[in-house]
Amino acid sequence: MAETKIRDIFYQGAISPSFIAESIQKHSFQTEIGGHSIFLGQVRSDEQNGKKIVAIEYTAYRQMALEKMNQIREAIFQKYPLTCMHAHHSLGLIKAGEICFFVFASSGHRKAAIDACQETVERIKLELPIWGKEFFEDDTYQWKQNIYDE
Repeated sequence: MAETKIRDIFYQGAISPSFIAESIQKHSFQTEIGGHSIFLGQVRSDEQNGKKIVAIEYTAYRQMALEKMNQIREAIFQKYPLTCMHAHHSLGLIKAGEICFFVFASSGHRKAAIDACQETVERIKLELPIWGKEFFEDDTYQWKQNIYDE
């Protein structure tokens, strides 16, 4: 039995628009794909206690995160009829307005791609050991508390 290759999902720095565009373009030759679903997470300049967030510095327990992501990936492929699925998360300092999280799912039909993308995003946010330190405009910081949207 072949050993599953663990993919590195981490991207040093902000995820560039050209990286996202290239990822999409690479799938144009796969004519069995009928739908793509893409999630882009962007650093918000929230205000907390009268101070604006200017950046988030992401860190991770890399090996554990990659092993867990491999498990998530396998579960998603078992549950949905996907052609492919990619996930990328930034590490390092990401400024407000920059992309820090990119999930891209493709399938023969849109529903599977949309549902798989959404589930992958939620599971990554809940299950992977990735932390963010929020930096404020006055050079103070705090550890980010994830708030999950319904």
